Amino acid sequence: MSRYVYDFSEGNKDLADLLGGKGANLAEMTRMGLPVPPGFTITTTACREYLATGAVPQHLFTEVEEHLRLVQDRMGKRLGDPRDPLLLSVRSGGRYSMPGMMETILDIGLTDASVLGLAAKSGDPRFAWDSYRRLIQMFGKTVFGVPGEAFAAELAAACARAGAATDAELGVGQLQDLVGAYQKIFYAHAGRDFPQAPHEQLYLAITAVFKSWNAERAVLYRRRERIPQDLGTAVNVMAMVFGNLGARSGTGVAFTRDPATGRRGAYGDYLPSAQGEDVVAGIRNTVGLSELERIDPHSYRQLLAIMERLEQRYRDLCDIEFTVEDGTLWMLQTRVGKRTPAAAFVIAAQLVDEGTITLGEALQRVTGEQLAQLMFPSFDDAAAPAPLTTGVPASPGAAVGAVVFDSAAAAAATGPVILVRRETNPDDLPGMVAAEGILTSRGGKTSHAAVVARGMGKTCVCGAEDVEIGPDAFTVGGRTVHAGEVISVDGTTGRVYAGEVPVRPSAVVRYFEGEATALGDPLLSAVQRLMVHADHVARLAVHANADTAADAARARRFGATGVGLCRTEHMFLGERRELVERLILADDDTEREQALAALLPLQRADFEELFAAMDGLPVTVRLIDPPLHEFLPPLEELAARVARAEALGEDPGHDATLLAAVRRMHEANPMLGLRGVRLGLVVPGLFAMQVRAVAQAAAARVAAGGDPRPEIMVPLVGTVQELETVRAEAEAVLSGIEGAPPIRIGTMIEVPRAALTAAQIATAADFFSFGTNDLTQMTWGFSRDDVEGAFFSRYLGLGIFAVSPFETIDVSGVGELVRLAVERGRKTRPDLTVGVCGEHGGDPASVRFFHATGLDYVSCSPFRVPIARLEAGRAAIGGSAASDSR
Repeated sequence: MSRYVYDFSEGNKDLADLLGGKGANLAEMTRMGLPVPPGFTITTTACREYLATGAVPQHLFTEVEEHLRLVQDRMGKRLGDPRDPLLLSVRSGGRYSMPGMMETILDIGLTDASVLGLAAKSGDPRFAWDSYRRLIQMFGKTVFGVPGEAFAAELAAACARAGAATDAELGVGQLQDLVGAYQKIFYAHAGRDFPQAPHEQLYLAITAVFKSWNAERAVLYRRRERIPQDLGTAVNVMAMVFGNLGARSGTGVAFTRDPATGRRGAYGDYLPSAQGEDVVAGIRNTVGLSELERIDPHSYRQLLAIMERLEQRYRDLCDIEFTVEDGTLWMLQTRVGKRTPAAAFVIAAQLVDEGTITLGEALQRVTGEQLAQLMFPSFDDAAAPAPLTTGVPASPGAAVGAVVFDSAAAAAATGPVILVRRETNPDDLPGMVAAEGILTSRGGKTSHAAVVARGMGKTCVCGAEDVEIGPDAFTVGGRTVHAGEVISVDGTTGRVYAGEVPVRPSAVVRYFEGEATALGDPLLSAVQRLMVHADHVARLAVHANADTAADAARARRFGATGVGLCRTEHMFLGERRELVERLILADDDTEREQALAALLPLQRADFEELFAAMDGLPVTVRLIDPPLHEFLPPLEELAARVARAEALGEDPGHDATLLAAVRRMHEANPMLGLRGVRLGLVVPGLFAMQVRAVAQAAAARVAAGGDPRPEIMVPLVGTVQELETVRAEAEAVLSGIEGAPPIRIGTMIEVPRAALTAAQIATAADFFSFGTNDLTQMTWGFSRDDVEGAFFSRYLGLGIFAVSPFETIDVSGVGELVRLAVERGRKTRPDLTVGVCGEHGGDPASVRFFHATGLDYVSCSPFRVPIARLEAGRAAIGGSAASDSR
């Protein structure tokens, strides 16, 4: 028979798959001898069985009762005892942290009878009735779906009647009345009385936590964070300890280092006379953790000692939830804490300096996604107006958008928005995902808004206390800001501005550009150190997609070791379009050769500049790819101009000639028509002109003392015969250029047939480069420009896609073609160089796939080069910290 329940004393931190992250860490703290309330964990296996069958596994509650007896014995109390009741908390805890996304129920075991016993035993009737009203509210919302707004409205009314600013100011009689009102709300929505059997409360709560795994917000969060949907959650049942038991009680969240900046020290929030959910929900503004030292010096010193032990145990920043019950400290949870991208880099470097981890391990503690966020612009403080207000800087970044006041409005918006709320709750997740930034008037650095925003890399300012928020406007300092008005939110300083504040490049970008020094700056020093190590261990080279010398120079400053894609069609735009037009309209070979002769020196000059910028590094030049109709006016526009001229009795002249050419070349689906290698074979001399320009430019650079390393890439090849024909023509041209260096000729694999016949194509190719943008379009049968706006959001919402296949490589489809082509191409030609030049080359997850597949390099836009470099290093180390280098 399967075992479903484990006592806290039976597990450890390495059993997160079975016990969930929270359960494994509670077990670890118990093994360490820390003050953890007695309890037990119901495994993720039980949840998965429940989700699969719709029924609680057989014997589960029998096991629960056995472990409950152990908890009762340790606490010296019994669940449901009317004189001295044991109360329980029931919390979810999946394998990966999902802050606020699933359910927690506190104070289970209180009834109309036991609340009187709790009041008498504790000597604090107010505490007992406050705990009971919390149970009814949480239980009703979680187990029976009672709208939280109904309870909130009744609480607000009670505070208004009593003249109380918060629930903490309500007296015993007022709380008793509130319990009665809550029970009526419960009956009205649930169709039954609030359960008076404590064991029934417990069983219903456990089942509700199982169900919460598939709650809409939990599914959305997992999809966004790419957490598998089939893991299930564990359930942690723990004896209650009370932070709302008088003036010497409270609750808090602490971090062993600042999760926003990475600075060493104890950081966090404390809330006197409160339960843990009050801090996380952000419904009351907290005090700094240091205030606990004044309130309860003994508990504060004990907490600091435990924090030090936990950080040493986990070798990382720890996030800790604790409660002080009448002067006694209890540990409720720990985990490796979520942090901002800046903090991730700084902490990783600190831990290396402290001898806690190796550089290889530090490289695994940061990600390309985090580096990308550090490269986003920040506000230009010198150009900023006076702020409207300043709150708690909860998650760094610069966000500008129109104000919205609810999650639905944020999710439905077509432009950038800032979600403004008193406090957020898990139901706000869709709006938080959609918004550029978040502003709340309540809560601190450990509130729901702050924790979720940091995890998602969203800009967030919390606890702006002077902001009065209404349904469609907020007021601060006598100024009213309505929905739709633009504000700017600075999550680094906590400042909020009216209007759009100008931005400036981030410090990290200025560092990569050579405009800022890492000396003396903890963040830039950490970035530099980890980037150097990533380059040292990486096997995968990182090139750039660059069409101009300026792009190439920037890519080189950002660390690119070559140009993996120069798109020559971009050299034919602007004033040169007329020359291409002459080429298209040429009636005979003489006119065509004249047009090509005019284009040749322009192309040659472009390539000379590009080779100079990348001197000593490879530059892969793709021959012209897009359909020629792109260089002509649109058919509808030309037809209208010609028709207008004819209607007015005027000679349409050149427009008529153009119209005939456009009609002659018109295609129903141009991206699958006359383009790429097909164009080069149909338009005589076009590819030869480009090859000649490359070779002459390279020869000129050699004569000038340079070291050009050009390569020529033939696009859209689907059969080896196409490549053989173009290669023969190119080699004939190259043989006639004196002084040119050796020039390799390869092909872009972007047609599925090319991937499948890679063994044949490799006989005529010196290298392959996967054009994953087109390969994805052709494999899926998608036109990217048409489908992304049409139905991708629906596909993502339905879970058909976890992420767009144009953002991250589709491993099982497109990725399989890449694997096949690499394997078959190298079987024919073992020395075949293989790279990728689609924008997947800068996507962190895709880079790791390309490393595993054995590619030699990835190529991406210049801005993403550092991201690809970092991920290439991380991929080389793999899942273990293989490097001992300090």
